[in-house]
Amino acid sequence: MQNNSLVPERVLVIVAHPDDMEFTCGGTIAKWAEAGSKICLVLATSGDKGTKDRNKSPFHIAEIREQEQKKAAEVLGISEVIFLRHLDGELEVTMDFRRQISTIIRKFEPNALITHDPWRAYQIHPDHRAVGMVSIDAIVAARDHLYVPEQLVAGLEPHHTSHVFLFSTDSPDHLEDISDFMDKKIEALACHHSQLGHLPNWQSRVIQWAEVTGERIGVKYAEAFKHIELL
Repeated sequence: MQNNSLVPERVLVIVAHPDDMEFTCGGTIAKWAEAGSKICLVLATSGDKGTKDRNKSPFHIAEIREQEQKKAAEVLGISEVIFLRHLDGELEVTMDFRRQISTIIRKFEPNALITHDPWRAYQIHPDHRAVGMVSIDAIVAARDHLYVPEQLVAGLEPHHTSHVFLFSTDSPDHLEDISDFMDKKIEALACHHSQLGHLPNWQSRVIQWAEVTGERIGVKYAEAFKHIELL
């Protein structure tokens, strides 16, 4: 089990919805940002179906959630946020989606990529499965020059991403100590008021989750990942 083994210089985080990142790796992102990592967050959707209020339109919900996400990103020290604005709940593993992500990889040139684990057993949310799989597939498409040749014509050179970190995984082998950054994680999550404002116990549940993970490596709080090193 690895613990705090590296601080990537450039980190690309790809998630399905606003607040996915904060719940799963917000402490790690705050830690790496403070250590000097340049971090770009990509959101495949703007969470436009994330409400039980029948008086609010998907467009209005997306506007609210994008603003919440921008505030949360600022709290964590994220330097760039990209909204792809696909429809919430309708993501699919397609070549067009893969090309879109591979373009971002070639432009940002990350040496670490963080995303959903698409192989997690019984993952019922289709967007989480799709984003994880497309992101991993896009790493290969961005790496080799004969994939997506139009990107090369446009001046986007191939890029090799060295490290992949999958969150919400059944097979964690990298635990990141976030004991000094739990407050930032909670502060960032609190920005997502539209999703958490009606849940009275969300903070204690998030803290308990991080405590249980931290016990595995003898620290107060931690976040867990499957780490894949690509040679």
